[in-house]
Amino acid sequence: MSDQTTQKRIAEFVRAHGKPGTAVRAVVEPIGRSGARIVLVGADGAMGDVMAKDVETATKAVETVDNVEQAEWDRETTAATKIGPAHRRKMAKMQS
Repeated sequence: MSDQTTQKRIAEFVRAHGKPGTAVRAVVEPIGRSGARIVLVGADGAMGDVMAKDVETATKAVETVDNVEQAEWDRETTAATKIGPAHRRKMAKMQS
């Protein structure tokens, strides 16, 4: 995925789930040789993710898009997520 495509997908998430004055949170996670995953948490609690070729590219993409802040999986970020029943069922199936 190109750098511009990564930025475009983050910006699309911000338009759909952001709100003025509240930044979308972005947690960059390395996933080995496959690259990096950017987990987005919207102002409305929605979660989304975007893949990037590496951590450096992911971090630059997060820094480039307006109304996005780099975050960690801390109490504030996890509390901002709203996980619905469908996602819980999906995750439960993965545990079986």
